[in-house]
Amino acid sequence: MSVTRFFSRSAVILFAMGLLMSSGCSSSKLATSATERVNEGYAKAQKLYDKGNYEEAALVFESLIFTSRATALEDDVLFFLAQSYYRSGQYILSADMFTRLQQQISSTPYARTAQFLLATSYEKLSPHFELDQQYTNKAIEQFSLYLELYPMVDSSKLAGDVETYRELLKINPKNQDYKQNYAAATARFSRIDSLRYAEKAIPALREKLAKNTFFVARQYVQLKKYKAAVIFYDELIKRFPDTIYFKKAMAAKIDVLMTRKKWFDAGQTLDQYVQLFPEKEREMKGVREKIKQNFKH
Repeated sequence: MSVTRFFSRSAVILFAMGLLMSSGCSSSKLATSATERVNEGYAKAQKLYDKGNYEEAALVFESLIFTSRATALEDDVLFFLAQSYYRSGQYILSADMFTRLQQQISSTPYARTAQFLLATSYEKLSPHFELDQQYTNKAIEQFSLYLELYPMVDSSKLAGDVETYRELLKINPKNQDYKQNYAAATARFSRIDSLRYAEKAIPALREKLAKNTFFVARQYVQLKKYKAAVIFYDELIKRFPDTIYFKKAMAAKIDVLMTRKKWFDAGQTLDQYVQLFPEKEREMKGVREKIKQNFKH
């Protein structure tokens, strides 16, 4: 190989290496620059959020959704965007974003709070009982899931744990284990309120669904569509025996069956009614007599 050819080949190799190094540095700079922009944007959005400017914060968090993917801030961006929607009353958007957070990053430390706020977002969207109740059903579903995933624990035991570590910290305030256990026990104890809320919310929402079904049945009665009315009374009786509308639906069903001259069915329903509510036996005596008289004919 000639000296000239050797130096020419060496120059080419060195030039190629230079290009690779330059490209690597450029790529690294771009990555660093993108990370910095995400960090800067997140800091700006967080300041707006902390000041209570939730709609403005949401706009900034929205701009970070794609650039924060696969970064350490990905779940923070999604969670606080969802929170910004929630706190500004945009519950459809907050429900969508809390769901997205759970689906996109199942291991997020925000999972528990996201599940609770997803349920309360749907609860906020639950309309007047006369309207369509899809969000009421979704709220019940998500509150039930929350209770299933994070079941209620013994509150007295948690309170005892908090008090124990509080006293231990008085004796040895520098002990890191005591500090960590106290913080963990306090956090667990604070979550009890959300569990109690969920436990109360579900019956209230079921009451609304029962009221809606009862309302629809009554509308059919007013329209003299008695067969349809019985279908809705039956649905209420089957699905909502734990509500105040259960007793009302059974009594109303008896009336409708009598109107339709379905005396046998009316008698059976009356038997079930007084068996469940024996205090109504005397009150329904006249109804029973009427059913007996007509059933004979």
